[in-house]
Amino acid sequence: MIFWKVLFIVDGVLFALMAFTSLYLAVYAIASLFARRPDIPKTKRLNRFIVLIPAYKSDAVVERTVRSILGQTYPQRLFDVVVISDHQSEMTNFRLAQHPITLLTPNFKNSSKSKSLQFAINNLPQFKIYDIVVVLDADNIVLPEFLEELNAAYEYAGTKAIQVHRLSKNRDTSSAILDATFEEINNSIFRLGHVAIGMPSAIAGSGMAFDFNWFKDNITKTSEALDDKELEALLLRQRIYIDYFDHILVFDEKTRSSSDFNRQRNRWVFTQFHSVIRNIRHLPHAIVNKQYDLIDKILQWLLVPRTIMMSVIILMSIVLSPIYLTLAIKWWVLAAFILFIFAVATPDYLVDNRWGRSFFIAPIIMFMSIIQVFSIIRGKKRLINRNKS
Repeated sequence: MIFWKVLFIVDGVLFALMAFTSLYLAVYAIASLFARRPDIPKTKRLNRFIVLIPAYKSDAVVERTVRSILGQTYPQRLFDVVVISDHQSEMTNFRLAQHPITLLTPNFKNSSKSKSLQFAINNLPQFKIYDIVVVLDADNIVLPEFLEELNAAYEYAGTKAIQVHRLSKNRDTSSAILDATFEEINNSIFRLGHVAIGMPSAIAGSGMAFDFNWFKDNITKTSEALDDKELEALLLRQRIYIDYFDHILVFDEKTRSSSDFNRQRNRWVFTQFHSVIRNIRHLPHAIVNKQYDLIDKILQWLLVPRTIMMSVIILMSIVLSPIYLTLAIKWWVLAAFILFIFAVATPDYLVDNRWGRSFFIAPIIMFMSIIQVFSIIRGKKRLINRNKS
């Protein structure tokens, strides 16, 4: 008797959480289908850019990124490139120094993206004046018209924060294909779908552009473990809208191995959890002051991460079927519904033979991710108990 009561409670709670997450994703996935961006007119105003590239142990890829940003159609006198080369080889730094860039070589004991960006801002010459700061990852590649398009978009948007379309430059393994697919689903739901109904876009960690003065004043407020959610919270608490431009592309290298893929997802799960902890206290104030952007963002962070959601849905569908078929039916319906939503949010160019092969490997990778999360939690508990003793 107790078993069935526990089963019904667990089933009801889990289903409510997964169904709410699925409905939230569905609203913005469908909204993304109706997103229309008018033609952006050319502007006579030419802003001065500074491009920051934090590079931590990125010897194999960073020089190619530098060459891509230097090969712009935008006037060379109107943008500077700063590479923050952290824990990279002397040969890499020597090659980078041959390019017309500013090369900074900090040697942090505990490296982080936040430290690199703060170090760059603090070491800029005082006489340099910029309008826009662009943040790229060390493995990003941009097209020659990137800054020209970004300048026009920035003037058109009239806001202090812009996210551009980040997409995969490699799909050579199953993990890379899944990573590329999840990235595009994020673009559809959390960026294109949001701006389609007037909500702010999520930022992606790179391919970001900010008002220089805002960035200079606020990057020092970020913690050492900087993630995109921390910057989002700062922007939204200050009522700054984040716009998204789907036609401006930044090519990002995706993880090739399942272990790296799982490690990346687990890190995102923990940063999402910490984002909720840091910002949930702002929810009452946001409700009272009708800050719908911030309310939506906190609500977004409260959602069940998709890898965990899909793993739970698949697990409950399989486990309940032989035990209590009536309970299992709704899980099968939910599984079909969320797969349909993901299909809606996935661009057509990704659906090819390679995507089909990776689709069948996805459940295995997701379950491995869940197992790894629990092992990390157990490891942290052991460390805490060891410190107490």
